[in-house]
Amino acid sequence: MEVFGYIASVLIGISLGLIGGGGSILTLPVLVYLFGIDAFLATEYSLFIVGVSSVIGSISYFRKGFVNFKIVLLFGIPSIISIFLTRKYILPLIPDEIVRFSSLVITKDIFLLLIFAGLMILASYKMIQKSTELHMEKCISTRKKTLLIAGEGSIVGILTGLVGAGGGFMIIPALVNLLKTPMKVAIGTSLVIISLNSLIGFFSTMNHLNIDWKLLTSITSIAIIGILIGAQISKRVDGRKLKPIFGWFVLGMGIYIIVREFFLK
Repeated sequence: MEVFGYIASVLIGISLGLIGGGGSILTLPVLVYLFGIDAFLATEYSLFIVGVSSVIGSISYFRKGFVNFKIVLLFGIPSIISIFLTRKYILPLIPDEIVRFSSLVITKDIFLLLIFAGLMILASYKMIQKSTELHMEKCISTRKKTLLIAGEGSIVGILTGLVGAGGGFMIIPALVNLLKTPMKVAIGTSLVIISLNSLIGFFSTMNHLNIDWKLLTSITSIAIIGILIGAQISKRVDGRKLKPIFGWFVLGMGIYIIVREFFLK
């Protein structure tokens, strides 16, 4: 299964390089189902893979001036605080066995996977829908927009801390709709936010886990190769046209996780 895992790692990178996000949403299921890593440890691995991959992906946007560091701070600080609190205090409070119904047992790993499946379904909706415009900017003041961005940053931080996903599918629409950020700047800024969130989340808790660095760096390196491939493809293909197709795939994966954990155990 590891061979399929490495192939999937390339696809994770390609999606990041091609459409500026979405690839991180596949990282956790790849680690759990193809590499056989337990869900809790997989969230830690995912943070590292997503973080390093996003750093590489953001370099070209930074060079072209497509990163707004004011927004990085506005969105990133609440995210980083939420990630730290989630990884440090909330995750350890979740019991290994949450609930038992006759033969059905919801463990900590299953609980995290179910949260992730719900996140995948939400992400797929954002990718599939034709327009992300909310048409609400006229009735929201600048102060409220700032508070909404900070609040969404906190939500993204909690989700990133729980399941190791980057949250680009939430960050980009928020920047475009609320702050009227141009799409290329939104993507570049999102990648910087994701890289900061993920790497700070990883290094804040890595000392408490037994990490297989050889495996982790191998997967990350392959994902980076995928990003470089995706970046080249994006010069010839409009990534926005492929986003709905990728969204349907993510939706199928989310449904598969729910079916597998409830009915195929």
